[in-house]
Amino acid sequence: MNVADGQNADSGGGDAFYSAMPVFRGFANLMDPSLYQPLPGGWFIGVADIVQSTKAIADNRYKAVNMAGASVIASVTNALENRDFPFAFGGDGASFAVSPQDAELAREALAATATWVKEDLDLSLRVALVPIEAIRAQGLDVRVARYAASPHVSYAMFSGGGLAWAEAAMKRGEFAVPMAPPGAHPDLTGLSCRFSEMPAERGLILSMLIVPASADSAAFRRLIEDVVTLVERSPGSGRPVPAAGPSLRWPAPGAQYEALAQRGGPLFVRRLNVHAMTLFAYVLFRFGIPAGGFVPQVYMQQVVENSDFRKYDDGLRMVLDCKPELADALEGRLAAAAAAGTARYGLHRQDAALMTCFTLAASRPDHFHFVDGARGGYASAATALKATLN
Repeated sequence: MNVADGQNADSGGGDAFYSAMPVFRGFANLMDPSLYQPLPGGWFIGVADIVQSTKAIADNRYKAVNMAGASVIASVTNALENRDFPFAFGGDGASFAVSPQDAELAREALAATATWVKEDLDLSLRVALVPIEAIRAQGLDVRVARYAASPHVSYAMFSGGGLAWAEAAMKRGEFAVPMAPPGAHPDLTGLSCRFSEMPAERGLILSMLIVPASADSAAFRRLIEDVVTLVERSPGSGRPVPAAGPSLRWPAPGAQYEALAQRGGPLFVRRLNVHAMTLFAYVLFRFGIPAGGFVPQVYMQQVVENSDFRKYDDGLRMVLDCKPELADALEGRLAAAAAAGTARYGLHRQDAALMTCFTLAASRPDHFHFVDGARGGYASAATALKATLN
Protein backbone atom coordinates (compact mmCIF):
# COMPACT_ATOMS: atom_id res chain seq x y z
CA MET A 1 0.00 0.00 0.00
CA ASN A 2 1.02 3.64 -0.21
CA VAL A 3 2.71 3.73 3.18
CA ALA A 4 3.65 7.29 4.04
CA ASP A 5 7.14 6.54 5.28
CA GLY A 6 8.03 5.29 1.81
CA GLN A 7 9.68 2.18 3.25
CA ASN A 8 7.38 -0.40 1.67
CA ALA A 9 9.77 -2.58 -0.30
CA ASP A 10 9.23 -3.20 -3.98
CA SER A 11 8.24 -6.86 -4.33
CA GLY A 12 8.71 -6.99 -8.07
CA GLY A 13 7.02 -5.61 -11.14
CA GLY A 14 9.56 -2.84 -11.71
CA ASP A 15 7.60 -0.30 -9.69
CA ALA A 16 10.43 0.79 -7.36
CA PHE A 17 10.11 4.28 -8.90
CA TYR A 18 7.00 5.07 -6.90
CA SER A 19 7.68 3.09 -3.73
CA ALA A 20 11.05 4.86 -3.40
CA MET A 21 9.67 8.37 -3.90
CA PRO A 22 9.89 10.72 -0.90
CA VAL A 23 6.65 12.05 0.56
CA PHE A 24 5.67 15.59 1.47
CA ARG A 25 3.51 16.37 4.46
CA GLY A 26 2.24 19.92 4.07
CA PHE A 27 -0.68 20.04 1.63
CA ALA A 28 -0.10 23.76 1.12
CA ASN A 29 3.13 22.82 -0.70
CA LEU A 30 1.40 20.75 -3.38
CA MET A 31 2.14 23.28 -6.17
CA ASP A 32 5.91 23.10 -5.60
CA PRO A 33 7.17 21.62 -8.90
CA SER A 34 10.24 20.12 -7.21
CA LEU A 35 7.96 17.61 -5.45
CA TYR A 36 6.90 16.02 -8.75
CA GLN A 37 8.88 13.45 -10.73
CA PRO A 38 8.13 12.35 -14.31
CA LEU A 39 7.02 8.77 -14.80
CA PRO A 40 9.70 6.49 -16.27
CA GLY A 41 9.47 5.60 -19.93
CA GLY A 42 7.24 2.67 -20.80
CA TRP A 43 4.71 3.28 -18.06
CA PHE A 44 0.95 3.33 -18.66
CA ILE A 45 -1.82 5.61 -17.42
CA GLY A 46 -5.07 3.91 -16.48
CA VAL A 47 -8.25 5.99 -16.57
CA ALA A 48 -11.86 5.07 -15.86
CA ASP A 49 -15.16 6.86 -15.47
CA ILE A 50 -18.87 6.16 -15.32
CA VAL A 51 -20.77 6.95 -18.51
CA GLN A 52 -23.84 9.13 -17.84
CA SER A 53 -23.03 9.50 -14.15
CA THR A 54 -25.35 12.53 -14.09
CA LYS A 55 -28.33 10.25 -14.72
CA ALA A 56 -27.18 7.85 -12.00
CA ILE A 57 -26.97 10.78 -9.59
CA ALA A 58 -30.46 11.91 -10.56
CA ASP A 59 -31.62 8.37 -9.73
CA ASN A 60 -30.01 8.71 -6.26
CA ARG A 61 -27.37 6.09 -7.07
CA TYR A 62 -24.25 8.03 -6.11
CA LYS A 63 -23.18 5.43 -3.55
CA ALA A 64 -23.09 2.91 -6.42
CA VAL A 65 -21.18 5.42 -8.55
CA ASN A 66 -18.57 5.89 -5.81
CA MET A 67 -18.33 2.13 -5.33
CA ALA A 68 -17.64 1.73 -9.04
CA GLY A 69 -14.91 4.39 -8.98
CA ALA A 70 -13.22 2.87 -5.93
CA SER A 71 -13.50 -0.64 -7.41
CA VAL A 72 -10.94 0.36 -10.05
CA ILE A 73 -8.37 1.11 -7.35
CA ALA A 74 -9.23 -2.04 -5.37
CA SER A 75 -9.08 -4.38 -8.36
CA VAL A 76 -5.75 -3.06 -9.64
CA THR A 77 -4.22 -3.06 -6.14
CA ASN A 78 -5.22 -6.69 -5.62
CA ALA A 79 -4.06 -7.67 -9.10
CA LEU A 80 -0.67 -6.13 -8.34
CA GLU A 81 -0.52 -8.05 -5.04
CA ASN A 82 -0.57 -4.87 -2.99
CA ARG A 83 2.48 -3.30 -4.63
CA ASP A 84 2.85 0.46 -4.54
CA PHE A 85 1.45 2.38 -7.51
CA PRO A 86 0.12 5.94 -7.84
CA PHE A 87 -3.65 6.36 -8.04
CA ALA A 88 -6.35 9.00 -7.60
CA PHE A 89 -10.04 8.54 -6.80
CA GLY A 90 -12.30 10.86 -8.76
CA GLY A 91 -15.79 10.11 -7.44
CA ASP A 92 -17.31 8.67 -10.62
CA GLY A 93 -13.99 7.20 -11.74
CA ALA A 94 -10.31 6.80 -10.99
CA SER A 95 -6.84 7.27 -12.50
CA PHE A 96 -3.56 5.48 -11.89
CA ALA A 97 -0.14 4.69 -13.36
CA VAL A 98 1.60 1.32 -13.63
CA SER A 99 4.97 0.05 -14.78
CA PRO A 100 5.26 -1.85 -18.07
CA GLN A 101 5.72 -5.10 -16.15
CA ASP A 102 2.36 -4.57 -14.44
CA ALA A 103 0.45 -3.24 -17.44
CA GLU A 104 -1.10 -6.56 -18.46
CA LEU A 105 -2.27 -7.28 -14.91
CA ALA A 106 -3.81 -3.81 -14.78
CA ARG A 107 -5.47 -4.33 -18.17
CA GLU A 108 -7.07 -7.60 -17.02
CA ALA A 109 -8.25 -5.96 -13.78
CA LEU A 110 -9.79 -3.05 -15.69
CA ALA A 111 -11.57 -5.38 -18.12
CA ALA A 112 -13.03 -7.50 -15.32
CA THR A 113 -14.03 -4.42 -13.31
CA ALA A 114 -15.92 -2.97 -16.27
CA THR A 115 -17.86 -6.23 -16.60
CA TRP A 116 -18.61 -6.38 -12.85
CA VAL A 117 -19.79 -2.75 -12.78
CA LYS A 118 -22.11 -3.44 -15.72
CA GLU A 119 -23.55 -6.70 -14.43
CA ASP A 120 -23.71 -6.07 -10.68
CA LEU A 121 -24.05 -2.29 -10.37
CA ASP A 122 -25.97 -1.68 -13.63
CA LEU A 123 -23.58 1.11 -14.59
CA SER A 124 -21.34 1.55 -17.62
CA LEU A 125 -17.66 1.95 -16.74
CA ARG A 126 -15.45 3.29 -19.52
CA VAL A 127 -11.78 2.20 -19.13
CA ALA A 128 -8.55 2.87 -21.01
CA LEU A 129 -4.82 2.25 -20.66
CA VAL A 130 -2.67 4.96 -22.25
CA PRO A 131 1.09 4.69 -22.92
CA ILE A 132 3.10 7.55 -21.43
CA GLU A 133 4.80 7.94 -24.82
CA ALA A 134 1.45 8.83 -26.44
CA ILE A 135 1.04 11.60 -23.87
CA ARG A 136 4.56 12.93 -24.32
CA ALA A 137 4.01 13.00 -28.08
CA GLN A 138 1.44 15.74 -27.35
CA GLY A 139 4.04 17.85 -25.53
CA LEU A 140 2.54 16.92 -22.16
CA ASP A 141 3.75 14.77 -19.28
CA VAL A 142 2.63 12.89 -16.19
CA ARG A 143 4.55 13.90 -13.10
CA VAL A 144 3.85 12.33 -9.71
CA ALA A 145 4.27 13.37 -6.09
CA ARG A 146 3.33 11.58 -2.85
CA TYR A 147 1.35 13.47 -0.22
CA ALA A 148 1.30 11.96 3.27
CA ALA A 149 -2.26 12.37 4.49
CA SER A 150 -1.19 10.74 7.76
CA PRO A 151 1.82 8.86 9.17
CA HIS A 152 0.32 5.70 7.68
CA VAL A 153 -0.78 6.41 4.09
CA SER A 154 0.11 8.63 1.19
CA TYR A 155 -1.87 9.59 -1.89
CA ALA A 156 -0.53 10.36 -5.35
CA MET A 157 -0.70 13.85 -6.81
CA PHE A 158 -0.42 14.27 -10.60
CA SER A 159 0.74 17.24 -12.69
CA GLY A 160 1.94 17.88 -16.24
CA GLY A 161 -1.37 17.88 -18.10
CA GLY A 162 -1.04 14.27 -19.23
CA LEU A 163 -3.69 12.82 -16.97
CA ALA A 164 -6.32 15.25 -18.27
CA TRP A 165 -5.31 14.42 -21.85
CA ALA A 166 -5.58 10.68 -21.14
CA GLU A 167 -9.10 11.14 -19.75
CA ALA A 168 -10.13 13.14 -22.81
CA ALA A 169 -8.64 10.47 -25.11
CA MET A 170 -10.59 7.78 -23.26
CA LYS A 171 -13.82 9.72 -23.79
CA ARG A 172 -13.01 9.90 -27.52
CA GLY A 173 -12.80 6.10 -27.54
CA GLU A 174 -9.01 5.89 -27.81
CA PHE A 175 -6.85 3.31 -25.97
CA ALA A 176 -10.03 1.54 -24.79
CA VAL A 177 -9.78 -1.66 -22.78
CA PRO A 178 -12.58 -4.04 -23.88
CA MET A 179 -14.82 -5.52 -21.21
CA ALA A 180 -14.02 -9.03 -20.00
CA PRO A 181 -16.44 -11.84 -20.92
CA PRO A 182 -19.76 -12.01 -19.04
CA GLY A 183 -19.44 -13.30 -15.50
CA ALA A 184 -15.93 -11.95 -14.97
CA HIS A 185 -15.41 -10.77 -11.40
CA PRO A 186 -12.33 -8.81 -10.29
CA ASP A 187 -10.71 -9.36 -6.92
CA LEU A 188 -12.29 -6.58 -4.83
CA THR A 189 -11.07 -7.82 -1.46
CA GLY A 190 -11.09 -4.97 1.06
CA LEU A 191 -13.64 -2.77 -0.73
CA SER A 192 -16.57 -1.63 1.42
CA CYS A 193 -18.84 1.30 2.21
CA ARG A 194 -20.14 0.55 5.71
CA PHE A 195 -20.14 4.03 7.20
CA SER A 196 -23.24 6.23 7.28
CA GLU A 197 -23.36 9.57 5.50
CA MET A 198 -21.50 12.39 7.24
CA PRO A 199 -23.79 15.42 7.65
CA ALA A 200 -22.18 18.85 7.38
CA GLU A 201 -21.17 20.16 10.81
CA ARG A 202 -20.14 23.68 9.74
CA GLY A 203 -22.93 24.54 7.32
CA LEU A 204 -22.47 22.67 4.03
CA ILE A 205 -20.38 20.15 2.13
CA LEU A 206 -18.65 21.76 -0.85
CA SER A 207 -17.29 19.64 -3.72
CA MET A 208 -14.81 21.68 -5.75
CA LEU A 209 -12.86 21.18 -9.00
CA ILE A 210 -10.37 23.74 -10.34
CA VAL A 211 -8.44 23.25 -13.60
CA PRO A 212 -6.15 25.57 -15.57
CA ALA A 213 -7.62 27.56 -18.45
CA SER A 214 -4.40 28.92 -19.93
CA ALA A 215 -0.68 28.28 -20.19
CA ASP A 216 0.03 30.80 -17.42
CA SER A 217 1.19 28.27 -14.84
CA ALA A 218 2.42 30.98 -12.44
CA ALA A 219 -1.04 32.58 -12.20
CA PHE A 220 -2.70 29.19 -11.76
CA ARG A 221 -0.23 28.25 -9.05
CA ARG A 222 -0.99 31.48 -7.17
CA LEU A 223 -4.70 30.74 -7.45
CA ILE A 224 -4.37 27.23 -6.03
CA GLU A 225 -2.14 28.47 -3.23
CA ASP A 226 -4.71 31.17 -2.40
CA VAL A 227 -7.52 28.61 -2.32
CA VAL A 228 -5.56 26.18 -0.15
CA THR A 229 -4.59 29.00 2.23
CA LEU A 230 -8.25 30.02 2.61
CA VAL A 231 -9.19 26.44 3.38
CA GLU A 232 -6.28 25.79 5.73
CA ARG A 233 -7.39 28.73 7.87
CA SER A 234 -10.86 27.22 8.32
CA PRO A 235 -11.72 24.88 11.25
CA GLY A 236 -10.20 21.46 10.73
CA SER A 237 -8.89 22.56 7.31
CA GLY A 238 -12.38 21.81 6.02
CA ARG A 239 -12.08 18.07 6.66
CA PRO A 240 -15.57 16.59 6.11
CA VAL A 241 -14.93 13.56 8.34
CA PRO A 242 -16.06 14.20 11.96
CA ALA A 243 -13.25 14.30 14.52
CA ALA A 244 -14.65 11.20 16.19
CA GLY A 245 -15.03 9.43 12.84
CA PRO A 246 -18.11 8.70 10.73
CA SER A 247 -21.05 7.00 12.42
CA LEU A 248 -21.85 3.31 12.10
CA ARG A 249 -25.27 1.71 12.19
CA TRP A 250 -26.58 -1.76 11.51
CA PRO A 251 -27.61 -3.00 9.03
CA ALA A 252 -24.77 -1.20 7.24
CA PRO A 253 -26.05 1.11 4.47
CA GLY A 254 -23.58 -0.32 1.94
CA ALA A 255 -24.05 -3.99 2.80
CA GLN A 256 -25.61 -4.81 -0.58
CA TYR A 257 -22.65 -3.34 -2.49
CA GLU A 258 -20.15 -5.15 -0.29
CA ALA A 259 -21.97 -8.43 -0.93
CA LEU A 260 -21.87 -7.80 -4.67
CA ALA A 261 -18.13 -7.13 -4.44
CA GLN A 262 -17.43 -10.51 -2.85
CA ARG A 263 -16.57 -13.50 -4.98
CA GLY A 264 -18.10 -16.97 -4.90
CA GLY A 265 -21.39 -18.46 -3.79
CA PRO A 266 -24.97 -17.31 -4.23
CA LEU A 267 -25.69 -13.65 -3.59
CA PHE A 268 -28.01 -14.37 -0.65
CA VAL A 269 -25.19 -16.27 1.10
CA ARG A 270 -22.82 -13.37 0.49
CA ARG A 271 -25.43 -11.00 1.91
CA LEU A 272 -25.72 -13.12 5.06
CA ASN A 273 -21.94 -13.16 5.42
CA VAL A 274 -21.74 -9.38 5.09
CA HIS A 275 -24.56 -8.81 7.57
CA ALA A 276 -22.81 -11.11 10.06
CA MET A 277 -19.45 -9.39 9.60
CA THR A 278 -20.90 -5.90 9.82
CA LEU A 279 -22.91 -6.80 12.94
CA PHE A 280 -19.73 -8.09 14.59
CA ALA A 281 -17.91 -4.88 13.60
CA TYR A 282 -20.80 -2.74 14.83
CA VAL A 283 -20.70 -4.40 18.26
CA LEU A 284 -16.93 -3.90 18.50
CA PHE A 285 -17.22 -0.21 17.63
CA ARG A 286 -20.34 0.37 19.72
CA PHE A 287 -18.74 -0.96 22.90
CA GLY A 288 -15.08 -0.27 22.11
CA ILE A 289 -14.07 -3.95 22.29
CA PRO A 290 -10.58 -4.83 20.98
CA ALA A 291 -10.29 -8.04 18.97
CA GLY A 292 -6.91 -9.51 18.17
CA GLY A 293 -4.77 -6.67 16.83
CA PHE A 294 -7.82 -4.53 16.08
CA VAL A 295 -8.59 -1.63 18.44
CA PRO A 296 -11.79 0.22 17.43
CA GLN A 297 -10.77 3.62 18.81
CA VAL A 298 -7.37 3.47 17.08
CA TYR A 299 -8.90 2.34 13.80
CA MET A 300 -11.47 5.14 13.84
CA GLN A 301 -8.79 7.76 14.47
CA GLN A 302 -6.88 6.36 11.51
CA VAL A 303 -10.04 6.61 9.39
CA VAL A 304 -10.13 10.33 10.14
CA GLU A 305 -6.43 10.87 9.46
CA ASN A 306 -6.25 8.66 6.36
CA SER A 307 -9.27 10.17 4.60
CA ASP A 308 -8.72 11.34 1.02
CA PHE A 309 -10.71 14.57 0.86
CA ARG A 310 -8.24 16.71 -1.11
CA LYS A 311 -5.93 15.96 -4.01
CA TYR A 312 -4.33 17.30 -7.16
CA ASP A 313 -4.63 15.48 -10.49
CA ASP A 314 -3.98 18.14 -13.14
CA GLY A 315 -6.39 20.23 -11.10
CA LEU A 316 -7.40 20.69 -7.48
CA ARG A 317 -10.18 18.49 -6.08
CA MET A 318 -11.53 19.05 -2.58
CA VAL A 319 -14.54 17.98 -0.53
CA LEU A 320 -14.95 20.45 2.33
CA ASP A 321 -17.15 20.83 5.36
CA CYS A 322 -17.29 24.60 5.62
CA LYS A 323 -19.34 27.63 6.52
CA PRO A 324 -21.36 29.27 3.73
CA GLU A 325 -19.12 32.33 4.12
CA LEU A 326 -16.03 30.30 3.15
CA ALA A 327 -17.86 28.74 0.22
CA ASP A 328 -18.84 32.24 -0.95
CA ALA A 329 -15.26 33.51 -0.55
CA LEU A 330 -13.90 30.58 -2.55
CA GLU A 331 -16.49 31.09 -5.27
CA GLY A 332 -15.63 34.79 -5.46
CA ARG A 333 -11.90 34.07 -5.81
CA LEU A 334 -12.56 31.44 -8.47
CA ALA A 335 -14.97 33.67 -10.40
CA ALA A 336 -12.29 36.35 -10.56
CA ALA A 337 -9.73 33.80 -11.79
CA ALA A 338 -12.16 32.55 -14.43
CA ALA A 339 -12.82 36.10 -15.61
CA ALA A 340 -9.07 36.61 -15.91
CA GLY A 341 -8.74 33.45 -18.02
CA THR A 342 -6.60 31.71 -15.40
CA ALA A 343 -8.86 28.80 -14.46
CA ARG A 344 -12.16 27.01 -14.92
CA TYR A 345 -14.00 25.64 -11.93
CA GLY A 346 -17.03 23.73 -10.76
CA LEU A 347 -18.65 23.84 -7.33
CA HIS A 348 -21.44 21.77 -5.84
CA ARG A 349 -23.04 22.42 -2.46
CA GLN A 350 -24.81 19.67 -0.54
CA ASP A 351 -25.73 18.69 2.99
CA ALA A 352 -23.56 15.59 3.56
CA ALA A 353 -20.48 13.65 2.49
CA LEU A 354 -20.02 9.92 2.04
CA MET A 355 -17.09 7.55 2.31
CA THR A 356 -15.99 4.44 0.41
CA CYS A 357 -13.29 2.36 2.07
CA PHE A 358 -10.47 0.06 1.00
CA THR A 359 -9.14 -1.93 3.96
CA LEU A 360 -7.15 -5.08 3.32
CA ALA A 361 -6.49 -5.70 7.03
CA ALA A 362 -8.29 -3.83 9.82
CA SER A 363 -5.38 -4.51 12.19
CA ARG A 364 -3.02 -2.53 9.92
CA PRO A 365 -2.98 1.28 9.81
CA ASP A 366 -2.66 1.64 6.01
CA HIS A 367 -6.34 1.65 5.07
CA PHE A 368 -7.74 4.11 2.53
CA HIS A 369 -10.95 6.12 2.78
CA PHE A 370 -12.25 7.96 -0.27
CA VAL A 371 -14.52 10.92 0.45
CA ASP A 372 -17.05 12.55 -1.86
CA GLY A 373 -20.17 14.65 -1.58
CA ALA A 374 -23.32 12.62 -0.91
CA ARG A 375 -25.62 14.49 -3.34
CA GLY A 376 -23.63 14.49 -6.56
CA GLY A 377 -20.18 15.41 -5.29
CA TYR A 378 -17.33 15.58 -7.77
CA ALA A 379 -19.54 14.47 -10.68
CA SER A 380 -21.93 17.39 -10.16
CA ALA A 381 -18.99 19.78 -9.73
CA ALA A 382 -17.63 18.47 -13.05
CA THR A 383 -21.01 19.11 -14.68
CA ALA A 384 -20.87 22.70 -13.39
CA LEU A 385 -17.34 23.03 -14.78
CA LYS A 386 -18.39 21.74 -18.20
CA ALA A 387 -21.22 24.27 -18.24
CA THR A 388 -18.64 27.06 -18.16
CA LEU A 389 -17.28 25.82 -21.49
CA ASN A 390 -20.65 26.41 -23.11
